[in-house]
Amino acid sequence: MPITADFHLHSSFSGDSDTPMENMILRGIGLGLTEMCFTEHNDFDYPATDNKPSGFWEVNPDAYLYDFLKLREEYADKIKLFFGVELGLQPHLSKRNAAFAKAHDYDFIIGSSHLCNGKDPYYASFYEGRTQEDAYREYFESILENLKAFSNFDVYGHLDYVVRYGPQQDEGYSYELYREVFDKILTKLIDMEKGIEVNTAGLAKGMRDVHPCRGILKRYRELGGEIVTVGSDAHTPEQIAHAFERAGEILKECGFRYYAVFEKRQPVFHKL
Repeated sequence: MPITADFHLHSSFSGDSDTPMENMILRGIGLGLTEMCFTEHNDFDYPATDNKPSGFWEVNPDAYLYDFLKLREEYADKIKLFFGVELGLQPHLSKRNAAFAKAHDYDFIIGSSHLCNGKDPYYASFYEGRTQEDAYREYFESILENLKAFSNFDVYGHLDYVVRYGPQQDEGYSYELYREVFDKILTKLIDMEKGIEVNTAGLAKGMRDVHPCRGILKRYRELGGEIVTVGSDAHTPEQIAHAFERAGEILKECGFRYYAVFEKRQPVFHKL
């Protein structure tokens, strides 16, 4: 396996996982990983639902850090562990997210779009009354607004997350169809010296490609982008490092020779 670092992982400190952090670590060690980064969810102002009350998507960073430090020390001779967070970005939350990011010494921060104008593309209602293309375009344009408002992150996570849940997923979807907005996003990220994440979770949900699709990855590289992390977005041990062999092949195909990990918010590059 050319990629031995999984840099997008969730445990029971995220609202949508019941897995103890130690179970995730033991699975990573068993797979031969050399590095793992926990990136627990923190999405402020996520709309409450019947089964997900207000605050469901907000991590308790102090409790998370307490357990993390104990486990990092316990398994220090077997694997290198990093302390991260996945911040849900929305323009009106920029000051609040900035304060959150500065409150602890994170090794790595993923900026993600789980909400687009207050709505989660996970739900079918996001697509109702319009074409899939129009829904996707609104989501991608919202990323540009986030980038104009917030910069305290290291990579943008699952850049085309919306495609995972669209009515036809990635059928008929391509970089070329949204070239104008994607080029603005990628150029902005490069100007900000930020990276992008290669997220393999979509492959486990029936998609043909990683997040973002290889057309976006190729274009990012063409524009001079070099910083790519790789994450399974695992919420259970069985999902850790899913399809990492394929991710490595895709990265090479797109012109990358290295992938990145982050320590104390600084990238470290590993050869593919």
